[in-house]
Amino acid sequence: MTITTEDVYRLAPFVRTLGVEFTELTPAAVTARLTHTVELSTTGGGLHGGALMGLADAAAAVCAALNSAPGALPATADSTTHFLRPVRTAAHAVAEPMRISRNAVVVGVQITDESGELCVHVIQTVQTRVPHAAA
Repeated sequence: MTITTEDVYRLAPFVRTLGVEFTELTPAAVTARLTHTVELSTTGGGLHGGALMGLADAAAAVCAALNSAPGALPATADSTTHFLRPVRTAAHAVAEPMRISRNAVVVGVQITDESGELCVHVIQTVQTRVPHAAA
């Protein structure tokens, strides 16, 4: 299955609103970037945790979709986030599948800052069921 950045923005407009930019969209890895802006920052000038979780969620959902049956709609079922250090620069996310099953994909997401330091680690379970056609 092929997914483009425009497909993601069309299906999940919040991803565009947040400012997530995708740099790689393959089943093996989805990479994305979030520019640091004052509007997305919090105390101390770091990116807000919600913005970082939005980046991770978007990358994980796309990764799950790329590893699912055609027509599957990704829906986050569970997400565990470990904030390890503040991100005071642009954030770079790499989402990789950890386990793929028929109805779900477990995705690991690493978020680093511009220097390559690991700042956030996320493990997310994404449901990937294909909707039933109406009878």
